[in-house]
Amino acid sequence: MDLGSVKPREITEELKDSYLDYAMSVIVGRALPDVRDGLKPVHRRILYAMWDMGLRSSSKLRKSALVVGETLGKYHPHGDMAVYDSLVRMAQDFSMRYPLIQGQGNFGSIDGDAAAAMRYTECRLTPLAEEMLTDIDKETVNWIDNYDGTRQEPTVLPGKLPQLLMNGSLGIAVGMATSIPPHNLTELVDGLVHLIDHPKATTEDLLKFIKGPDFPTGGAIYDRSAVSQAYSTGKGGIINRGIAKVEETKKGNFYILITEIPYQVNKATLLEKIAELVKEKKLEGVRDIRDESSREGLRVIIELKSEAYPQKILNRLYKLTDLQRTFHLNLLALVDGGLQPQVLSLKDILAQYIEHRKEVVTRRTQFDLARARERAHILEGLKKALDHIDAIISTIKKSATKEDAHKNLCARFKFSDAQTAAILEMRLQTLAGLERQKIEDELREKIKLIKELEAILKDTRKVLEVIQKELAAIKEKYGDERKTKVFVSPVGEFKEEDLVPQEECIIMLTQGGYIKRMNPKNYKAQKRGGKGMIGITTREEDDVKYLACVTTHDNLLFFTNTGRVFQTKAYEIGEGSRVARGQAIVNFLQLAPGERVTALVPTQESLKNMKKNNGDALEDNFLVMATKNGIIKKTEINDFANVRRSGLIAITLKKGDELRWAKATSGQDEMILVTTKGQSIHFKEKDVRPMGRSASGVRGILLKRDDELVGMEVIGAKWKSQNAKMELLVVTENGYGKKTDLKQFKVQHRGGSGIKAAQVTSKTGKLVIAEILEPDEQDLIAMSAKGQTIRTSLASVSTLGRATQGVRIMKLEPGDKVASAACI
Repeated sequence: MDLGSVKPREITEELKDSYLDYAMSVIVGRALPDVRDGLKPVHRRILYAMWDMGLRSSSKLRKSALVVGETLGKYHPHGDMAVYDSLVRMAQDFSMRYPLIQGQGNFGSIDGDAAAAMRYTECRLTPLAEEMLTDIDKETVNWIDNYDGTRQEPTVLPGKLPQLLMNGSLGIAVGMATSIPPHNLTELVDGLVHLIDHPKATTEDLLKFIKGPDFPTGGAIYDRSAVSQAYSTGKGGIINRGIAKVEETKKGNFYILITEIPYQVNKATLLEKIAELVKEKKLEGVRDIRDESSREGLRVIIELKSEAYPQKILNRLYKLTDLQRTFHLNLLALVDGGLQPQVLSLKDILAQYIEHRKEVVTRRTQFDLARARERAHILEGLKKALDHIDAIISTIKKSATKEDAHKNLCARFKFSDAQTAAILEMRLQTLAGLERQKIEDELREKIKLIKELEAILKDTRKVLEVIQKELAAIKEKYGDERKTKVFVSPVGEFKEEDLVPQEECIIMLTQGGYIKRMNPKNYKAQKRGGKGMIGITTREEDDVKYLACVTTHDNLLFFTNTGRVFQTKAYEIGEGSRVARGQAIVNFLQLAPGERVTALVPTQESLKNMKKNNGDALEDNFLVMATKNGIIKKTEINDFANVRRSGLIAITLKKGDELRWAKATSGQDEMILVTTKGQSIHFKEKDVRPMGRSASGVRGILLKRDDELVGMEVIGAKWKSQNAKMELLVVTENGYGKKTDLKQFKVQHRGGSGIKAAQVTSKTGKLVIAEILEPDEQDLIAMSAKGQTIRTSLASVSTLGRATQGVRIMKLEPGDKVASAACI
């Protein structure tokens, strides 16, 4: 050994340089994806090896072990399990939004089960993966020697697809990590096309097309502002929540149904966590947990105890388990030809992809142009030879050898070597007229193609048009609907005013606690006395309890029989068809066992931001409530400005009493109370003094034995000031009804027995509805306990005196009774 060649060096410097070399090797060669094709080296090598083996989407499936061996032996000198694990992930539809490998056999599950050994599974490329490799044989990408110098491998794939964002990427390098979620291909194409047309577009502009991550497991993401910030800076957290709802069994018990879970959550681990929380009594009210998932989809049932609060338990699941988790976005990828790691914004990634495709399309066009020119050159020689075929034949016949013939043709006719070789190999059948025509037609086509290719290469805009056309074809062929729902507001707020149009709708609530929102156009007007049409499919022993006409942006205050109040938006209630049963109210409100909604108060604005009406006093200053036993109470509406989702106390009830009605008033209105036996009392609102939320109220009407309140109505001060004609509509349980002029009801003091509002007989049955008709109300929608519905004009309902029975409004089936009605 020549000691003179050994140079001393500080060990710290040596360690530093060696570690940096190692770190860059891991960063560039293993852990991070290339921004151009979105692939790490192992994935790129697997896909190219399968392409080279001919494992197309239409070919026969081959053993995964064969693919792993091919990849290891030729391109990727690492562990076989590292290659197989990467291959397996590219075949999992719960890991990849758009799988690149089609697998047959056990490729693992969402429960964390490992794939079968590579000798048992089979695979081939998917059509999408083929798009990643198309044109690779047209000198579109650079090639380098493989690890042992025996063959060449591509440094990057041509990549017709925006793979980096389409399927995302996860990787941990030395001192850095990448975390890119998958996205929807249709949205990505729309965003790319927009960026090509508008190069100065911002990330915020692109987010109008690309809404956010689109996970293969579905779920929902929240908070548009957080998504925008994450994609603008390349880093940030996005909340991903599973899809779960509360449903009811035939026996009346509630359960939580989970149908989608967040991305990268192990379902088995999630269920183990829930069971552990139940065992540790951190999650109370759970009776049983069942996994009913199948090939049709994910389905997890969490049975609840009868005394449980379903919505509270669901909120606890979101808080304590991975049913809600934050996806930490880190858009880190290799740029500058796959040599430099860099954190990118959404626009940066799309722009880098477009630049890559510009280079690929340009190099492909140059390749096609060179081949077209070569072919055109040969065709020109053949055409010239056919034009002088006798002289050509004579020259060849006079030549002693093939080589002499080649020289003589070149010398006499000025053919090139390539043309001469083609002429000498020309068959005699080419002399036929049709064959001559084919050569001339092909030559014209090649000349036309050459002009088109030259035009593309001269104009960058035309290169971009080619990219746009290819993207449009990709979208048409592979585009699909988004799987992950997007909510604009942060978790817990659920405000979607900018997405929901403001329009009239009907809110329908059943006695059993099912609620739905419908379009009033679902019901056509009919003449009074008809049978109507099916309005809802109810469960056995379930009645339609409440019908209200509101707008989608209205706040809804839900008052319950126990005296509590909840608040939500009308559009948060799921829209259903005319015959749909709706969703259980416990999906929206945290009701206690045995608690049910008895009144709804729609308010047109947030209670915090009430506006003045034409400069006068506030329109809705108070909420007036009435109970089954005739107790009435008035409370300032500001006391209900901050209603929690867990509810607030609205009134303190005496034993045996229930809160039945709640309505907004101005403080200048009048009230009318009506009982089931036809008694009524009309008094001024000022007779009831304002009280706090926890107060019990005062007597509104003195009830006789076995009688109870059936209606509380507000006579608006603004209508009385306009001398508008106002009528009281009453409907009985046997389908009779009438209108009576309010002038027939004298104003009294509260607390008395009142006067007759209707003649109640066995024929009519007890009163079930009592409602004040305002001038702008035109139609009546009445619904029976069994779900039969009729919509009829109020003009067809007779106006009669106080002590009359009314006319038939609705023909009922035997045993059926009118349950509710609303005027619109």
